[in-house]
Order: sequence, then C-alpha cells, then structure tokens
Amino acid sequence: MSKTRAYLDWNATAPLGEAARRAMLDAYDLPGNASSVHGEGRAARAGIDRARRQVAALVGADPQHVTFTSGATEAANLVLTPAFRMGRAPLVIGHLYVSAIEHPALREGGRFGAGQVSEIAVTPQGVLDLAALAAALDVHDFASGLPMVAVMLVNNETGIIQPVAEAAALVHGKGGLLVVDAVQAVGRIPVDIAALDADFLIVSSHKIAGPKGVGALISRGEVMMPQPLIRGGGQEKGHRSGTENFPGILGFGAAAEAALADMETRNIAIGALRQRLEEGMRAAAADVIIHGACEQRVSNTTFFTLPGLKSETGQIAFDLEGIALSAGSACSSGKVGQSHVLAAMGCDADMGALRMSLGPLTTEAEIEKALAAFARISGRRKAAGQAA
Repeated sequence: MSKTRAYLDWNATAPLGEAARRAMLDAYDLPGNASSVHGEGRAARAGIDRARRQVAALVGADPQHVTFTSGATEAANLVLTPAFRMGRAPLVIGHLYVSAIEHPALREGGRFGAGQVSEIAVTPQGVLDLAALAAALDVHDFASGLPMVAVMLVNNETGIIQPVAEAAALVHGKGGLLVVDAVQAVGRIPVDIAALDADFLIVSSHKIAGPKGVGALISRGEVMMPQPLIRGGGQEKGHRSGTENFPGILGFGAAAEAALADMETRNIAIGALRQRLEEGMRAAAADVIIHGACEQRVSNTTFFTLPGLKSETGQIAFDLEGIALSAGSACSSGKVGQSHVLAAMGCDADMGALRMSLGPLTTEAEIEKALAAFARISGRRKAAGQAA
C-alpha cells in the first residue's frame, strides 16, 4: 500500500495477498502440464486438486463440483444458458430472471436471447422483492422450458445481503434453477451452498486477495450442468476446456484458504473501521445519504451520496486527495456512468453515489485520511451551492 494514498476500493479488487503470492511463485517453478501423465504433470495435477479443495471449502461444496474459469464473468456466461443437460439428456431452460441490482456479468443474460431475460424488482431499500419474484415465476411459460433465477448474495455497490435462501424456496418450488453470485460474499460472511439451497455459485479470485484472471463455477451436483462454453481438450471434466491457469489456480486456492482463516475476527475489525468512517461522514455532512445503512450489510462497504455532488466529480476529487474509491461497480473499463443499483432502488441515479470498501489491510490512518478529504470535499460542495 502507498503511504501517501488510501486504497478504499477492495470491492473492485483486493491487493494480492502474501499466501497467494507465495503459491504462485512456487507454481512458476513447476514445468508440468496437469494433463500430462509424467511426474511433473502429476505434480501439477496435485496442485490443482489441492486448490480445488481449498476453493470448495470456501462455500462448503464438494471439490469435484468446482469448475475453474478465467473469472466470474466467464463463470456467469458458462452457467447462464438455455442449453443444459441432465445426465446425457438435453435439458432446456426457457427463461432467465435476474434481479435488477445484479452485476452486469449476470444482467447481460449470458447466452440467453434478449427476449428470454426478465428483471425482478428490488425494494427501495435495495433488497430483492420476493413477492415480485414469486409473481414472475407464477406466470412462467413452462412450455418453453424451466425457469432460471440469478441473484447475488451480497450487492457489490451497497453491500446489502440478499435473501437468497428465501428466493431458493420460491425457485425450487417451481422446479427452477438458482444461480447465486457469491463474489462479494465469500471471505466476508459464512457461505454454504447447501444452506443457501443454491444450484450454482459464482466466485472470483481477485476479490479475496487472489490473482486476477481466475474464478470458478461451483455446482451442488453434476446431474444438471450447462453445455460447455469453451470446447476443446476436455479439461475440467469437459465443463471448461483449455490448459489450466496453473499459477492462477494455485494462487486462488491459497487465497481461499486465507480468506476462511479468522474470518469473523477479521471482519469485526473491518466493521469497526467502517463504523468510524460512517460516523465521521455524518458528522462532517449531516445530509450525506448512506444507502442501505438500515439493512443487513457486509462489514466493509459504504455506498454514499453527497447531495449536489455528482459521482464522477466526487471520484475525481477524492482521487486528487489521494483516496482510491469507486463510483459504483468497477466493471465498465474505467467509465463512470449511472448506477443501475440506485435506479432500481428508486434513487436519483443522475446524481450517483460513491463507494468506499475496506479490507484486512485498511488502517485507522487511511480512514482518518478519507474523513479529512470527505470534510474538505463536502465543504467545497456547500460553498459552491451557496455561491450559486
């Protein structure tokens, strides 16, 4: 971490952890291809199998049900498809229902056609509207195939924890499949695929201090699986072909193991820093709006609006003050646009919001630096408003 800047954008990407760094450096010294049968190949295979166990443990899954991908976006495109199989028989998914606050990787619908995707509303508080989901499932056209529902466990902008288990009951009551984006949840709250009653979970390495460019699709079983997105040599049991990203996968595994260690203690400490941050923001600007503050959130995320300050202006101002934060989701190649999450909540999407997200390496000094910057930026905003 830079001593002159405060990095408060952990939801966008976490700095590479020491455990992942060591695992990757060790991997670079191993020459074998995991598909080879010689000793070097078997050593590589053993490393990948170990990482598969480590990632599975992150969500209480069977290691055999972990399919490594190039990231969460590929995992989403792999599972969001009308073309499934049950055993060897084809299985058709007729329609995809996604919550209105999903990450673009899921909102885009994967391999479904535009007419096969519907959004499910959220409440003004940013929580999945279960009544709206039930109503959509009630009128689903089963002649077209089974319904699939995609929801996130933790929203990447607000940090709000979504009612996934309750959604699962509705989905499975109609014979549908439930896909859960757990990218922002793992390492921050306990995640168990069976307790959530999810059919598939999506996870990402770089959100938990692992390397970029690797993620996983994790299934409850292998009876119902999507048709492959990438075909070739049959790696990953045929679910995702291509030579495995050996260093990335080993780094991911090490990061997953580290994310589980002392998770509760670590996140209590992060929560205390977040509380200091939000208390200081309210003291400096009584009109600040902290979105989702009355809902159950993960301990590290603050999504806020300063009335009169547009998000793109605020992001630049904080950056000049030495504070790295986001204007919502960091998923659009550096673009700062309207937050679809705010729009779904019925808030002023034109004004936008800023997100500060903390991590295990966040310090009290960084929080105080951010609060000092916040006070200066808020003061300039007020002065500009009075001058107008």
